[in-house]
Amino acid sequence: MHLPIDLREKIDEIALRIPRAALVRAAASLSAHYRDRQPTNRLPLAAEDLVAAYLVTRFPATYAAAYRVLSECLPRLTTPPVSMIDLGAGCGAATLAAQSLFPTITSAQLIETNKAMIGAGKELLLQATWRNASLGETAIPAAGLIIASYALGELNPDIRDTVVDRAWKAAQVLVIIEAGSTEGFHTVLALRDRLLAKGAHMIAPCPHTGPCPMPNTDWCHFAARLERSSLHRQLKQGTLSYEDEKFSYVALSKTPAPTAPTRIIRRPTHNPGLVELTLCRGSAIETHHVRKRDKEKFRAARHASWGEPWD
Repeated sequence: MHLPIDLREKIDEIALRIPRAALVRAAASLSAHYRDRQPTNRLPLAAEDLVAAYLVTRFPATYAAAYRVLSECLPRLTTPPVSMIDLGAGCGAATLAAQSLFPTITSAQLIETNKAMIGAGKELLLQATWRNASLGETAIPAAGLIIASYALGELNPDIRDTVVDRAWKAAQVLVIIEAGSTEGFHTVLALRDRLLAKGAHMIAPCPHTGPCPMPNTDWCHFAARLERSSLHRQLKQGTLSYEDEKFSYVALSKTPAPTAPTRIIRRPTHNPGLVELTLCRGSAIETHHVRKRDKEKFRAARHASWGEPWD
């Protein structure tokens, strides 16, 4: 997938206000801090440089992950949301993804601590309400959809639980997205179990509400492939025209929703006359072999993607 053209052009416009050398330094520092799993707000950079580098190198990935997750929710919601709140919104990537999928959303409120990111976000989202506030210290009003994208993992666990409890009380649908790492997955898993214990209904990705069957040595994550802009490739010194953003997530609802009977939790493996699918069936994870002699199923398996339901 790729960013909408008008959004990409606006990001390039913001980035080109920064001298190229400063933008390159900021992108390198941003990459180093993410590799070290440091919170974005601890970056020792001028705010304008940091935000411009973030918009070019991280914003598209955040948008792609949110779009992929919300696409899984879309067909499973009986009532589409008309309002949303974006917790730890950054520059508004998750909100823009939600608005593109849910035209019913007429009210969007974004909560962010970084004033420079809010400033850039206001250029990208012309009709939205921004609040400069800390998640641990602000009230969360009621909304049809509340999303926390790459935000909760940076909080102290006690504060994180408080924020999630407030968000769940206020939301009809709550979506949590974290990095597709062991830490990100375990953050999502802990919050999943906490909210299911409060009576939440699963939307995605899990086929069930029981204990996660994933072994302790492994983790459940998915990927969104996104197109890189020319400037993106230059700042990351990449040769590929795309990158894969890996993420873990959970989407939960106050009301029952139909869930996938099984889900593909690894990239399918293609061999001559055989496709291997790693499936979560709820109670167990198993490898499913689809052979060419089963023509209809084989055709479906050849086109199946990591993260999709498998019926």
